[in-house]
Amino acid sequence: MLKVGIIDDEVLARKVLEDYCAKLDKLEVVLSTGNPLEFVNFTQQNDLDLIFLDIEMPELNGMEILRSMIRSPKVILTTAYSEYALESYDYGVVDYLLKPIKIERFLKAINKVSASEIVQPEKHRGSEELQIKHDGMPVNISLKSILYIQSFGNYLKVFTDARMYLISETLINITAQLSKSFQRTHKSYIANLDRVTKATRTHLLIENNKVPISAMYKVSVLEKLEALEKR
Repeated sequence: MLKVGIIDDEVLARKVLEDYCAKLDKLEVVLSTGNPLEFVNFTQQNDLDLIFLDIEMPELNGMEILRSMIRSPKVILTTAYSEYALESYDYGVVDYLLKPIKIERFLKAINKVSASEIVQPEKHRGSEELQIKHDGMPVNISLKSILYIQSFGNYLKVFTDARMYLISETLINITAQLSKSFQRTHKSYIANLDRVTKATRTHLLIENNKVPISAMYKVSVLEKLEALEKR
């Protein structure tokens, strides 16, 4: 059973997707909302396997939500506009459904989800290393040595005790290789909370580096830091 989230500010559009999901035994809708912030708060505390994500919404649009997500479920975008299609695939989007969504097109998207093996083998879970390619060569980096990771255009900067690595990757995709000590603090940053020496409500101090905390992640960052201190 795949846990599904639906985010769309149009009630009718949500109802259509809920009805389509109900027709398939392998899909269970655990969240359906038109409030982007409610969705973000839910996904910070709960795991989803698949989300249907609208693009044009108030407060946060779908692309902003994609850039900010901590975990990396499979994503199917739903929209009446096609101009975001190219950018969306940079975030590992499985499919891009144009409204009004027909049942046959919905089923085709779900088949793509199945083909991409939504229930991934946990090949990185418990691993102590981050596997990257740097200058075309495979490199294994000890997770304990990583201070923080910063998004830099179409690249990531991985800051470690020894050096900085510039790699072609997204924050969403790299999260799957990280341990529970890592936390998204900002739309452009992931921090190793085990390496934090000081925390304020606006930033973390890691080896004299200031890593920003945005309002969206402040609560989850501080809660996780508190939980780590109690280990």
